[in-house]
Amino acid sequence: MNKFAEIVEEIKSIISTQFNGKKVFDKDVAEVLGITQMNFATMKKRDKIPYHELLDFCATKSISINWMLYGQSPESLIEATNKFFMVKYFSDVAASAGGGGEVDTEQAEELEIPEQFVMMLGGERELRFIEAINVSGDSMEPTFSYNDIVFINRDKTDLQRGGIFTIRTEAGLFIKRVQKRIDGKVDIISDNKVYTTQTLDPREIEVIGRVVSRFGDVD
Repeated sequence: MNKFAEIVEEIKSIISTQFNGKKVFDKDVAEVLGITQMNFATMKKRDKIPYHELLDFCATKSISINWMLYGQSPESLIEATNKFFMVKYFSDVAASAGGGGEVDTEQAEELEIPEQFVMMLGGERELRFIEAINVSGDSMEPTFSYNDIVFINRDKTDLQRGGIFTIRTEAGLFIKRVQKRIDGKVDIISDNKVYTTQTLDPREIEVIGRVVSRFGDVD
């Protein structure tokens, strides 16, 4: 996969015609993506790709996200169409890693993913259970960050082994590390140690599905 710095250079090349021969700077790319210069600089330093904003940019410019991420030529994408798969992507749904998100699953888009990424999601047979949503908040950093796109397997709801799940409580929709206790209760854990662990009764939790990956990276 291309580094964020490489993607930035591609974007500069794409938007250069808008600048009448003038040099295109990082601040110009940040503006096109709708990211503050400070956040952009941090993302570039950490090689943190802003997938949500990049998807919007590619849609506006009619560019394949796979070409941008993997450097594949448009011709190769056409030839390998049967090697790409679609999953449901709820772009307007953000599961909070902090303060609780809300779900409105009426407006689902189709997100195209390459064949090599399908294996990270459990293989082609698992795709019917996979849905993608956005991350909001910072309580799961560094595992997940704001506007990451995460993939949830709705068929995996067993908390016995623990792991990272999308759950719903009376406070909203969350992405959290979940661990079942000996006493039967459940610890709701944030990877960002600034946030305290919550303990809930299993009846207070609706498990939406296990988080199996995020776009372009697996922890």
